[in-house]
Formats: sequence, structure tokens, C-alpha cells
Amino acid sequence: PRLRHLFLSFSLSIHFQTHNTHAKHKQRTLTLLSFYLILTALAHFETNEFTETEDCLTHIDTKSNNQEEKREMNSLISTSRLVKMVLPSRPQKEGAGVTIRRTIGTNKLDYYDPFLLLDEFNTDNPDEYLAGFPNHPHRGFETVSYMLDGKMLHEDHKGNKGLLGPGAVQWMTAGRGIIHSEMPQMENGKMRGFQMWVNLPAASKMVPPRYQDYQAESIPVVKKEGKTIKIMAGEYDNVKGAVNGIATNPLYMDITLEPNETFSHQIEKGHTTFAYCFEGSGFFGPSESSKSVQESTLVTFETQGDQIDVKAGPKGARFLLAAARPINEPMARYGPFVMNTQEEIQQAFSDFRSGKF
Repeated sequence: PRLRHLFLSFSLSIHFQTHNTHAKHKQRTLTLLSFYLILTALAHFETNEFTETEDCLTHIDTKSNNQEEKREMNSLISTSRLVKMVLPSRPQKEGAGVTIRRTIGTNKLDYYDPFLLLDEFNTDNPDEYLAGFPNHPHRGFETVSYMLDGKMLHEDHKGNKGLLGPGAVQWMTAGRGIIHSEMPQMENGKMRGFQMWVNLPAASKMVPPRYQDYQAESIPVVKKEGKTIKIMAGEYDNVKGAVNGIATNPLYMDITLEPNETFSHQIEKGHTTFAYCFEGSGFFGPSESSKSVQESTLVTFETQGDQIDVKAGPKGARFLLAAARPINEPMARYGPFVMNTQEEIQQAFSDFRSGKF
């Protein structure tokens, strides 16, 4: 259209100059008119070009803003983690003959960085637990004891002593070395709870030993419709757990759901995460691909995603939920010692035998 406009202007000029040669004043007038039309066409061309360029830039800017908004929206949308493994626990004997059910620390799951071990003990037969766990050493990691039923007396070679009652938790950082015992304090009744071992990074393996003991009444509990969440470490619904100052920034909660109730919780990106169902049953993972889990069974999750989703079965569910930052360091371990190299393991044995703990 713009070219046609220019062509028409020139044509008019030639036409009037050819047929009006005897009217010079008209020729001048028409020539000026032709130039006017040409200039008008050029102005129209430039204005439209500018407008189209401006529209293009506006479109690009709008597209850029939309992409930024999309990224922001995506950052606000949580992604449910898929289940990686469902592992039923395996019974075995530990200590002086105590029967436990182990999941982490077996040939099926030797190490789940930074988690070294998870044991469930659950018996009402005193013959199975009264012998307890006599004196034994630790170096280079942390032990976490959580009592559901019964009492456990803890003592170490430095004179530290404490009694864990029902519902209590102890987070012990063995650090450079401790020799301790864990002995049940009941002749009759139920003994039920968990022991978890958590690795320490190289920078923290030789720190002084530290205890964090919390009785049931000192551990925060959040109750909502259909669910109860006990927060031993980490945070839930802006409520912080009792245990603090741990190198791997752990989450450790005891969660009870009523029948068919659902539970969701944000998990730190990249943190190793597991659940352990010990009462009832549930469906773990995204609803469209969840896995059915029964009692005394461990569930591990993929690292992609930032949310854990659970739906209780028809009789409800109770489970532990734990997560922590992986250490990603070389590891050497032998029995109660967990270090980074075999030379450090040998040094731990030497220090233990020579009384340097």
C-alpha cells in the first residue's frame, strides 16, 4: 500500500504536467501538491514503522514479563517426591541379646547419606530387653534414641547420666569419642522405641561429645484436624523442634494420622528423606503413583522434589519422617567408629584401647 501511494503521487505529477503545459501557475501548484503527497506517504510509512517497532518491543517485553512470572509461579508450586524404595524391616539381635528390627544398615540399604542405621525395638517380653546395651564406644557420628514406651537409663565414662522416659528423645553427638551404656529400667511392661545413627562431616567428627535430652513434655506437638505432629528436630507449621545445632540440619518427626487423612510437608531441596511406618498403613508419594506401606516398613524418596505426601490407610497410620543434608564425603567405618579413612579408624581403636576417649 505504501508503494502504491508513492506511485500514485508521481503519476499525478506527471499527468498534470503533461496536460497543463500552458498553465504554469497550475503546474507549480500541482507540483507542490505532488511533493505534499510524497511527503505525506513518507510520513505515514515512518509512523507505521515506528508504531510496529514499538508494538514489537512491547510484545517482547510482555513475553519477558510473562516468562519471569511463570518462573516465579513455578518456584511456588511444590513437587511431590516419588518413592524410591519400600523396605520391610528385618529382625536381628543386638547388644546383649535385644531383638530389634533394622532397615538402614542392612545389605539392602547399607548407608543412606547421612543416615547410618535405623532400628526399631518393640517387645513386652523382659527377657528380650533387660540385658540392654552395656558399655560400648562411639566416635565420628551421632546416636538418636527415641522412646515410645518404657524407660532407658543412659550413662557414660565421663559421669553423665540420664533417664529417658516414654516419649523422650536423646540426640547424642559422640564426636571425638564416648563410652556409654543404655540399659532398660523396667522388669515388666512394654519396651518400644527407635535408635538412629547419623553421620558427621569430617569437620565435626572430633568435636567434644554433646547431649540433648528432652522428655516428652519438652517436645513441641502440633495438633490439627485428623493429624498430630511431634517435632523432635526441624520445623513444622512455623513450630521448631526441640533438638538444635546439628551439623546436617535434620528433620525428625513422629506423625499420627486418622483413617484416610492426608499429610504434606515441605522438605529442603536435596535433603535425604525417609519415612518409617510403625502403626497402621498408608500410601506414600504422589497420589497418582503412591506406594502402599504396612507396619515396620521403611520408605525412601527420590531427591527430586520438595514435598512429601502421605495418605493414611483405613485404620490410620503412624510414622517417623526424617530428613537431613547429605554429607557427600568418603566414609570408613568399623563397628562403633565412623570416620573418613581407614587410618582414622585404626587411630580410633588405638585411642580407645589406650584410654584417650
